[in-house]
Amino acid sequence: MTGTHLCTPLGDEVLSLRAGDRVTLSGRVYTARDEAHLRMMEEGIPFDPEGAVIYHCGPVIQDDRIVAAGPTTSARMNNLTGFLIDAGVRALIGKGGMGPLVVEQLEGRAVYLAFTGGCAALAASRMKLAGVFFEDLGMAEAVWAFDLDRLPLVVGIDAHGNDIFRDVTMNSEKVFHTRFCEGKGPVS
Repeated sequence: MTGTHLCTPLGDEVLSLRAGDRVTLSGRVYTARDEAHLRMMEEGIPFDPEGAVIYHCGPVIQDDRIVAAGPTTSARMNNLTGFLIDAGVRALIGKGGMGPLVVEQLEGRAVYLAFTGGCAALAASRMKLAGVFFEDLGMAEAVWAFDLDRLPLVVGIDAHGNDIFRDVTMNSEKVFHTRFCEGKGPVS
């Protein structure tokens, strides 16, 4: 499936996506980084998680306008994600992929969508501010509600255990081993 358009809340349509597919996403998403995850674990999820999308992002908000909304490194949330998937969250957005534990937690339930780091202004141009939870955590750590309009993403980890980040790492390690450990020299 390539070029699929998704709208929140998400359902079983995410189960047919494959790692590497390009998608666009519209509708409500919620930002969450480390502190927000910990707060939600302690106090509960302040929005309906069924079909929700979590964006690993610490946005810049100025005068109720999203100035920048680039992705945060998702691996920081590896040990903090399971409760969200269990509650019905259908997609995570971030950069850099996530660990084997999250890949396993996503199986048959949800997907990880990758957004390119360094494109914070592009992301912000596709978003409107819709609200905030846990504002006392500060701008970067609060849970912000954004309404998206066709944000371009790539399926990084699908609901079948396929992971483009793991595949790239394995391939690069194989090339390195072949070239440098077996004495075949650098690629020319």
